Amino acid sequence: MDGGASYNPRTVEEVFRDFKGRRAAMIKALTTDVEEFYKQCDPGTWFLFLFFKWRIYCWLHGFNLDKKTNSIIRCLSRFYSWYLCLVLDAQNVTELIKTLITEKENLCLYGYPSEQWEVNLPAEEVPPELPEPALGINFARDGMQEKDWLSLVAVHSDAWLLAVAFYFGARFGFDKADRKRLFNMINDLPTIFEVVTGATKKQTKEKSSVSNHSSNKSKSNSKRGSESQPKYSKAAASKDEVEDGMEDEDDEEHGETLCGACGENYAADEFWICCDICEKWFHGKCVKITPARAEHIKQYKCPSCSNKRARP
Repeated sequence: MDGGASYNPRTVEEVFRDFKGRRAAMIKALTTDVEEFYKQCDPGTWFLFLFFKWRIYCWLHGFNLDKKTNSIIRCLSRFYSWYLCLVLDAQNVTELIKTLITEKENLCLYGYPSEQWEVNLPAEEVPPELPEPALGINFARDGMQEKDWLSLVAVHSDAWLLAVAFYFGARFGFDKADRKRLFNMINDLPTIFEVVTGATKKQTKEKSSVSNHSSNKSKSNSKRGSESQPKYSKAAASKDEVEDGMEDEDDEEHGETLCGACGENYAADEFWICCDICEKWFHGKCVKITPARAEHIKQYKCPSCSNKRARP
């Protein structure tokens, strides 16, 4: 682990900067880099061995299982037997079983101040220098739907970020005022869970529909329609609006829009693009899309929607 051990922020601003870097890294893992993150959280094949062992145990002890359970266990055991046949030429059974059992251990998702993320084993030293993130996120992966699993990892990631931030606060003697200021700075940002699940988009979406309705009303009057401007619009989606300047009222509404990748607030001087599938907005720089390139895209899909595929 090379993210937290060598870097110790000492002021409220430094701790908050550390928090933002780690948060951005974990959001990246759960959104733009979700395909790679999913692969790295492979739980391994150890569960096949456990099912095989369970079937033998039930048979030896004469347990009567219902037809459905028996059928599931039989299929899994048969699959496991086929798996053994394929690899027996490469290694003996003892080595194979040892590999299956120890193939994967409890993995954690780490976010570093450099905005880099890593899936790795927990720290070996006890107690660890920094609070540890949730263990075994890989083992829950195949037991639930992907979106639910990502939400679960996001919740634990939020808890870990707070633990690390206030660990630094305690270590360097932050007083009541410093702790309160740090919390308020953190609380102004949406949680990883809110970014991953899109919870922060609901209010923005509702306001968008209301403003679109009022815009349609104004268009019915040809005279007023030519003079009025849309109440809810994206400066990033229209160069003309950027050049003409946005009103204070527009800026307030835009400020509530959050990037689906980094979770940061909207700014009038930045290029944004909306995914036509999930309807989330993204900084152009976060998804590597420039205004010139956006003009040639008929339907834009964000990295998360592009990487979605059926999971086994």
